[in-house]
Parts: sequence; C-alpha cells; structure tokens
Amino acid sequence: MNGFVKTHLIAAFTVLLLLGCAQSNMNSSGNNTASKSSKTPDARRAEVLFLGNTSKHHDSGKYAPWLAIKLFESGINTSYTVDLNDLNPDNLAKYDALIIYANHDEISPAQESALKDFVQSGKGLVPLHSASGCFLNSEWYISAVGGQFASHKTGDFPGVIVKPDHPVMQGLKPFTTWDETYILKNLNPDMTVLTERVEDGKRYPYTWVRNEGKGRVFYTAYGHEDRTWSNIGFLDLVSNGVHWALGDQVNAQIAALNIPNVDIYNSDTIAAFTKRHIVPKMQEALSPSESQKLTQVLPDFKVELFAADPDIINPIAMAWDERGRLWVVESVDYPNTFKETDGEANDRIKICEDTDGDGKADKFTVFADGLNIPTSMIFANDGIIVTMAPDILFMKDTNGDDKVDVTEVLSHGWGKGDTHSGPSNLIYGFDNKIWGTVGYSGFNGMMNDKATRFPMGVYHFKPDGSDFAYLGKSSNNTWGLGVTEDNNIFLSTANNTHSAFYSMPENYLMRAIPGEKDQVNSVQKIDGHYDAHTMTPNIRQVDVVGGYTAAAGHHFYTARDYPKEYWNRVAFVTEPTMRLVHKAIIEPDGAGFRESDGWNLTASSDEWYGPVQAQVGPDGSVWIADWYNFIIQHNVFVPRQAPSEFVLPFIDQPRGQGNAFISPLRDTNHGRIYRVVYKNSANKPAMKLSKKDVPGLVAALENDNMFWRMTAQRLLVELQDKSVAPALYKIIANQKVDEVGLNSPAVHALWTLHGLGLLDGSNAAAMDAATKAFSHPAAGVRKAAAQVMPKTEQNFGTIQQLLKDPNLNTRLATVVGLVEVPASDKIGEAIFQASLVEENAKDRWLSKALLAAATVHAKGYMAAAGNGKKSEFSEQIAGMLAKEVYTLGRRNAMLFAPDVKGKELIIRASVTKADDKPLQGFIAGQGDRKTGYALYIQDGKVFMDVYQHGTATSVATSQPLPDKFDLMASLTKGGKVTIEVDGKVAAEGNAHMLFMEELPNTLRTGEDGEGDEKIGPYEGRFGFQGNFQNASLELRKPNAMEMAANGVKTNTSAPTTSSNARVIELKVVPEMLQFNKALLTAKAGEKVVINLENPDGMQHNLLIIKVGSLQKVGAAADAMLSNPKAAEMAYVPQVPEVLHSTKLVNPGETVTLEFTVPSVPGDYPFVCTFPGHWRGMNGILRVTK
Repeated sequence: MNGFVKTHLIAAFTVLLLLGCAQSNMNSSGNNTASKSSKTPDARRAEVLFLGNTSKHHDSGKYAPWLAIKLFESGINTSYTVDLNDLNPDNLAKYDALIIYANHDEISPAQESALKDFVQSGKGLVPLHSASGCFLNSEWYISAVGGQFASHKTGDFPGVIVKPDHPVMQGLKPFTTWDETYILKNLNPDMTVLTERVEDGKRYPYTWVRNEGKGRVFYTAYGHEDRTWSNIGFLDLVSNGVHWALGDQVNAQIAALNIPNVDIYNSDTIAAFTKRHIVPKMQEALSPSESQKLTQVLPDFKVELFAADPDIINPIAMAWDERGRLWVVESVDYPNTFKETDGEANDRIKICEDTDGDGKADKFTVFADGLNIPTSMIFANDGIIVTMAPDILFMKDTNGDDKVDVTEVLSHGWGKGDTHSGPSNLIYGFDNKIWGTVGYSGFNGMMNDKATRFPMGVYHFKPDGSDFAYLGKSSNNTWGLGVTEDNNIFLSTANNTHSAFYSMPENYLMRAIPGEKDQVNSVQKIDGHYDAHTMTPNIRQVDVVGGYTAAAGHHFYTARDYPKEYWNRVAFVTEPTMRLVHKAIIEPDGAGFRESDGWNLTASSDEWYGPVQAQVGPDGSVWIADWYNFIIQHNVFVPRQAPSEFVLPFIDQPRGQGNAFISPLRDTNHGRIYRVVYKNSANKPAMKLSKKDVPGLVAALENDNMFWRMTAQRLLVELQDKSVAPALYKIIANQKVDEVGLNSPAVHALWTLHGLGLLDGSNAAAMDAATKAFSHPAAGVRKAAAQVMPKTEQNFGTIQQLLKDPNLNTRLATVVGLVEVPASDKIGEAIFQASLVEENAKDRWLSKALLAAATVHAKGYMAAAGNGKKSEFSEQIAGMLAKEVYTLGRRNAMLFAPDVKGKELIIRASVTKADDKPLQGFIAGQGDRKTGYALYIQDGKVFMDVYQHGTATSVATSQPLPDKFDLMASLTKGGKVTIEVDGKVAAEGNAHMLFMEELPNTLRTGEDGEGDEKIGPYEGRFGFQGNFQNASLELRKPNAMEMAANGVKTNTSAPTTSSNARVIELKVVPEMLQFNKALLTAKAGEKVVINLENPDGMQHNLLIIKVGSLQKVGAAADAMLSNPKAAEMAYVPQVPEVLHSTKLVNPGETVTLEFTVPSVPGDYPFVCTFPGHWRGMNGILRVTK
C-alpha cells in the first residue's frame, strides 16, 4: 500500500526521511537544513512543476494528469508546462520540485543556470524515463540526473529492489511491466541505486537517487506508455520518489496541514484514472477551511473565502452592483421544484456586503424571495434583469431599502421542461444590450410582437426588453457566455464544446461556399482539447467522460491584478462534475480564435466542490460560486452507458419535472463564494460609482478593471447626459496602447457615445472623434469605431480603409457591419475587391462574411465582377449571387428563412417510397394559408400549393408516382407553377406572381407547422412517410440565366438520383444515450436509407461498422479525443472498420444515410461515437441473404 494516501502516514514518512537519510550513504547536504529547527513548520501543500512536451511519443499531456491525481492525494499540487521558457528563476522559485518527462534536445545557458541554481539551492529534480535523454548540450544536467540514455529494446521485465530500506522504497513491492529496456551511459558514481533491471545475467541500474548541491534527484527509467503509467507499482514508486526529492521540511509542512481523508474509493488500489469505479458511499461535507485543503490553486495565488453556508445556500449565479456589492442568486428549488405544480417558490436573491473591510461578507440582505429557479441576473436601469423560466424579469427597489418593490415581465416563453437548459448567463454588452444564452429548452412565445421560436444559442435585447434578436445557434445545452475587452463574444456549451466563438449572426451563414474545407457556424467550436484535468480518482459523469459535460461560463480575465499572460487571453470555464475551474487560453486564429489547454485555475478532490461560475470581480480577483453539492449530475443515468453505481451510491432515479433525477441527497444546506487572489497584487481602496457623480463615472471608464469600465458605461448611457461628450472625445483620442495591444478605455468611450445617441450622424464632433479612431494604433479601438458608426452608405468612405486593416478580426467586424448597410453599388464594388485578396478568401470567417455582404450589395458586386480581374473565390461568390441554393434537411425548420421577395423558387429532392407505408407527407414550405407555399404528396399525387393574398393556387400531378423519383417543383417568372417527375413535366399551373413580400414563419421540411402556421389542407403536421434526399431550395432573380450567359458561373446541378432503397427509420431516445431500436435488418447487397432523427439535447452521429469491430472502433473513438480536429471529423474514427457514417447530427435535426448493405451476411454494429457514447449507444444491423 502506498504510504501517502492517509494523512497519518505522510507524517510517518517525514520521520522515515530523517532516519533514512541519516542511514543512507549519501551526502548530508541532501537534507534540507531548515528542517532541523524545532519551529513548527508552516502548513501547506507542496508545489511541483511538470515539464512535458507536445510529442505523443512520450505523451506527457496524457500522463501528467494521472501522476497529478496520484500526487494530489498525498498533498502535492502539480502544475504543467511544455514551455522551456518556464525554466527561469522567477517561475521556478514558486515550486519545490521539477518533474521532467519529455524529449527536449537542448537547453539554453540561461535555462540551464536557472535549473542548476534551483536544484542546488535545495529543491527537488525528478527526471522520468526519457528525461535522461534531454538537454544533450548540458554536461551539468547529465551529471545531475546521474546518467544519460544510450539505447533500448522493449519487453516485459520485473524490477529488482536493491535498497529495500531506503525511504523511497518503503511500502513498495517489486512490479513487472512492459516498457522500454533502457540502457544508460555516463553514469554518475555519486548515486544510490534503488532498483535494477536484469537481462542475461547483467544488471542495469533503473531507479536511483542522488544529491545535487543541497537538492535531491530521483530518477527512474520506467515510463514509456500506458502499461507502465497505469501500473500501481510504478505510480507508488514515483510518488515516493517525488516526496523524497521534496525533502523533509516540505514533507513536514504537508503533514502539518492535516489534510482530511475523504477517500471513498480505496484509491491506493487505483492506477487507471480514466476508468470508472464504483461509488461505495457518499463523502461527508466539509467546512470551507477543510475543503480548501483539498483544493489546488496555482502557486502564486491564494483562495480566500468571502461567504459560506449558512449565510448563502446553493449559489447558482452572482453579479456586482455599482457599489461593488456582491449579489447572489440562491436556488434550492433547482432542479425539480416547480411553483406551477408544487406551489412552492423558495429561491432568493441576496446582497452580500463586507462592511468592515476584512474581505468577508458580514451583512446579508434578501433583495427578493419567493422566486422559482432563477438562473442569472444583470444590472440595468436601477434594477436587475433576471432569467427565471418561463420569464425574463425586471426587478427594482424604488425606496432604497434594498428590497424589490416592482417586478415586470420583459419576455415570456422560455422553456422550463429541463431546468438546466433554460435561459442563463446574462451580461451587459458593449452595444449597451443585454446578452444571454439558452439551452435546448429554447424559447416559444411572443417576441417583438411576433410569434417566435428558437432553440439553444445566444441572443441580445435592449434593457427594456425590446429589440430582441436571436443571434446564433449552439450545438447543445448552453450555460456559458463571455466578452473580451475588444468585444469578441465567446460561449461554452455543457457537452464537449467548452469554448466557442460567436462571429456573426446565424442568418449570415445559411449557405455553404462550394468546396470550403472549414465550415463555420455562427457559434463555432474552437476548443483545442478534450480532457479536463480533475484531481479526483474517479470521474462521476454520465457522458463526455473525462471531458466537459457540465461546462459553464466563459468569462475572461479583464482586469490587471493577475500577471500579463492572463490579460484578455484566459477565460474561466467551470466544470462542477470535474470539480474544477479551467483556464481556456484564447489566441487569434485568422479573423477568429482558437483555444488551447491552460489546465486549471482551481481543482479539488473534495467531491462536494462544485464551481458553477467564475468571474472577475470589482477587486480584480476571480470570484467563484461554489454550488457545493455531492450531486451535480442532472440527467437520469443510462444503465448501458453510465451505470448508477459508477456515479452515485444509489440506483433508484425517478425523473423529476425539471428533467433531472430526484434524490433526497441533493443538498440544500451548503454553498460558498471564494476569491482567487494573486499574491503579488496591490491593495486597492474599495470603489463605488453613482449616477450622482458624473465625473467619477467618466474617470471610471479608464479603470484597469473592465467591471468598473462597463459599469460606468452603463450608468452614463442610462443617464443620457450628453455633456460628457468632450471628455469621451479625449479618451478616444488617447493613442496609448498597453502591453497586450489594447486601449480599452477608448473602446468604452466609443460605445458610450453610441449609447448616448451621438453617433447617428447629427453630431459632427462625435462623428469626427469616431472617424479619427479608424487610425488608432489599437486594433480593438479601430474595430469599435467601425461598429459604432451609422450603417449608411455616406459613412462608407471613411470605413472603407478598414477592409484592409492588418488585424483580421477588425477586418471581419468591418465586413459584418456592411451587411447591415442598405444595398449600395459602391460597397458592392469594394466587397468584390476584398474578395480578390487571397488572405480574405482563405480565412474561414472572413470568406463567409464577404459572401453575406456581397449578397446585400449584389448589384454592385456583380457589376464589378463583370469588368476586370477575377479570382476563384470572387467567381464562387458571383455564382452564388446569381442563384441562391439552400440545402434542406430531412426534417427541420430553418432558424432564418431565406428572402424570397421577387425571386423564382425551385425545390428539388430525390424521393423514395418506404416498404410498408404509402408515400405521402409534407416535403417543404414556408408561410401560412394567407401567404406561403407548400410542396407535399397526398393520395398518390404531388401538390404544389401557392397562397397569395388569401387566394390559393393548387397544382397537382395526375399520373401514378413511381416508388422512387427525382422531384422538381417551381414558382417562376409570371407566377408559373411547374412540377417535374424524373425530368418530365407532370403538372403546370399559374399563380398570380412571384412573392413580393416577406413570408411569415420559417421554411420547414419533413413536417408542417400547427394551427395558424400550417399551410396545406391536410391533417396535423403531415410528417413525411418514406424518404427524400438531396433536397434543396434554389432562389434566383428572374434574370439569373442572363447572368450565366454573360459569363457568371452558376450551379445548375440537379440532385443525385437515389437508387431503389429500403427506408429504415431510426431515432435517438432523448436523455437516454440510446437508439430507439437495438436491431435493424437488411438483405445483403441491397440499397438502404436510414433516416436518423435526433430529438435529443446533444449531438450524435451514426456509424455502420464491420462485424465484431465495436471494441476496436470504440477504442479508436476514445483515442481520437486528443485530436483537436476530432469534432471537424464528426468524431468518426479513421479506421478501415468504419464502413459508413453520417455527419454530426445536431439537436432537432434529421439526416439520411444511404449505403449498399455489405454482401456478406452477419451482425454489423451500428454505433454513435460522439465522445463517451459508443459503449451504450449501439445496436446491430443484421444482414441476411
């Protein structure tokens, strides 16, 4: 048994260090002399730095977290880096030891000097395996390690312990593993060998220790790959070695901390930390002070408690007012208590104040109670806006007693069927609007006086609730939103997309550019890794196991108290099922961004620690709302995928009305608020802002904390005091740029001018200030200037220069802004010129924005396209302007319907009859029975119904329909309606004209709407029976063919004809990670079409794989999670066992998979390989002769 798991054995090991070192034949300089003092040591956790590399050959990124879990339980925190520049005196001074597991050939003189001083001054060095082959240019390093890699073979071999009495070997037994059989050269005779490898009678040193100055070195040659790293004997050996290298003083400090023993898994026996383990019981709750002993924070930071139970309970969200006071949303009703059915409303919003300046809240005021599952709040108009499905509310205190007096409903219709997928994460945006997210519960109600429905995604609205806009769809349940200092918007989704970039409205991205390699969504997944780095030995998750299945928040570090590497670059994403706050490092990627793994800000092995929000507060520190609950998981567990005993110590899981499992173990008695404080930050006096102090508000625009700048901006806009304009001009004119290239005050000043209504073109001084900002040295200021200018052609002359801005993100904002300007020939010509620039054409975001802008300014673009230089990209756009083509899904509704005004429309599809059902149902349509069209099959006929001004024109075929055919239906110039079957005219008629107005509702396929949204004269939604594929809607101006004749390329291809195929309906079972059928049947060699419908709240795919290959394909699916491109590959393993596959199927989508059944009979598995799904989400396609 490893002696470091239990606290009392840590203390015992300290004694062994003292005795063992005295008995060993090593120099006494290896002992830390400070330990000889009788003074009681300062209690703390140890800090080690793990230096790895990006290579997969020695996969430090995979193994460092495993070792970190092992070391963490014995009081050692592990930080991870692959950057050799971290070998500098200032950084190394934070740590007690350095672990190296990597392949770095060289070390610079400065890095060597820093490392040498670090070790010889009394710190530990723990080189593992390949580290003996690092730094070939450093004789000192080779000598310090004690040997240098020479050669190796491979094989299974036992270790031979030669110094069983040494402290490192206490409690260890010999183990056998497969590994590389290292032979080392240049051995330093000044070392003590602990284990040997014996081969052909020859003994090779394999593990040793030695002194280097006042420091200690532990080396073992073990550690090539999984078979060793998942061997408990190896992990115990390395853990003992690290403790020895730390020295007796540090071990005494660990022992003095008296770390609580909360192990419920018998962790001494666990070496495979990626596997699930039975949860035998529930860990007891800890006090905040004891919980902090089990929480890692980076070595130059400290965690301070601000508030805790019983003063606050179940904090689900937090925000700060203009006085710097913390407001907390408490929800004990979450997730299953509903006011509508239970008659209970027990939630509250509470103000938490520190009145004596000691850093802890001592005054608590209930602002509002009787609430029912509020999820977020933001300040506006002297009150707060609160998300509380089915409503978004405005609450205000009118008499100054800090209690709500007025409550208004700003919007109603937010889904409450699943309480962890409703509206949340309200923030105040630079555009002076309220931004928020919603999960798959979505919205269905009235918005802007119109019936509105949308799924998960991001939206914004004015603080009074008006001017609401749904902006972009996310891929699954969404509970995270953040904005940078230069106004870039990011989201996190719960399942497997912990970082996504919002680039432009969804309706700008409805069409794919032919041949584009990198698809871009409005909310685009950018995360660069799958793993979350937990410190717990067991992962209690249902899906996306080991990754982000409960990601929440995406707030950036937007103050200046933390080191520079955090500024406007690190986002904090909480993962309560993994008990951590992740550091997502966001870097530019062309006009957009990419994320990389920064490990954690905090992580805990306390199985109650549940961070649900992490955000920079008024003091410049990151504040964390800790839900503190043993049960975080919302969903009911799936026996095949996540058996209960591996997640919670009980089996009965009835589903509650909030779509979460019901359990009395859900805690309603705890909650904490922490601050993560940088130790070297300067103390600052507490701030307060007030509308009564306008100069103070203007001054606050230049504060180094975005919280105060944004608060000041909001208050100034609410005041509408235009006298502050000259002061704003001065801030904008300041050409200063900080160390990371920002001038954030100028950005706020520009948006404040905008919010004051001074940038509508009527105020010359304000327009001049904004125009001059186009040449500001800070890219973020130039971007803000482009965004705040009036969207008119008159201003284009000054904005045009930004189409060539060296910063591609600023260039993107400029192009996106031009989409909002009314059609202009001049702008169209400029967009054409921009399309000739290769840098723009190759950028995944800019190319789509240029297409959107060209669509608005099509006349000017096409005129320029016909007169001069062209490029492949410019011609692609021209072709798409001549003819709009939209791909239509098997069963879905477009979020934003295309504009049909004055355009011919052509619908194409390949239709196939199902074996056992009549061919009928709704294919496509838009509008209603006053204005709209519908294409459907009924009673063996194809109908194209057109409704204009309340008059119906119905055109129908008369001949029997074949079992499969290519269908085309059109409404063309003059109102002509045509239906073609297999290329031949089957019916014709005449409507009044083309549609000359916007159609109501949206374009839907596969089934119609209900009630007033229904178009045709059929019953109900009239879901399609059978199959249609390759469906598309083409819109074209009546003169599109003339454009083609003049040299503009257009795509005139018809859908590929599908062969005779048998149709199989397959469906995802919501919330269960299962298909609705476990067995499908087909005949060898026949054509099959599988319609896969996904009504679930997360993405899925479908693979048909070779007989008996489920485990191999599943293992390949697991392995590809380390590939940042895995999502773009639809999580389909690139192995020959995969025969056929779909794309990723988003919630609410239906896709078709057409293929020829294998000719050899057998049981072919079908499976979903979305992360964590394959073990339970599979079935059999039984192929017979």
